[in-house]
Amino acid sequence: MTDQNSRKTLIYLILTLNHIYPDYDFSSLRAEHFTKEGTLSDVKTDIDTLLMESSKVWAARYGNEEPFLEVLWKTIDAAIEVFDCDVYSYKAVAEGDPFTDDGNLWSFNYFFYNKKLKRILYFTMHATSKTMLDLDSDDELDLDESNDQTGGTGYNSYDGSHRESFGNDDSMVFDEMDL
Repeated sequence: MTDQNSRKTLIYLILTLNHIYPDYDFSSLRAEHFTKEGTLSDVKTDIDTLLMESSKVWAARYGNEEPFLEVLWKTIDAAIEVFDCDVYSYKAVAEGDPFTDDGNLWSFNYFFYNKKLKRILYFTMHATSKTMLDLDSDDELDLDESNDQTGGTGYNSYDGSHRESFGNDDSMVFDEMDL
């Protein structure tokens, strides 16, 4: 990432992380913390593999409707025109970022960057140990009692009803980036 466009891309990726996670500071990240992914097919395979269990839950809940992964990729494509994107990934490397917290089993962090649309779609998921959730609920808050309207913790809710605890703005698009 030595040319000017690459440096701008790096800045956009870091700014995105700083905006999404305001309690963490990503300003010390460098180009080597990000990887430009080779093909969209490889990214899709990685995401599809990690979300296989979610897909099974979706199928059990919605039956004969469209498969979860098809809905997911149609939604991503509608937001960012995925075939016109460069895809970058970030793997947690530093202590103190949200992806290395206790109890995280795995995570992925992909940035779909469409220069033509001047947009970045940040797509992240993580799996947290149920054991760790149980420990946290003893120390801080009983998640089952705090979210009675969804009938559970919200962690097993795939219909979006858990979003109320995160506010109404659960996405972000940079439409005004200078290139």
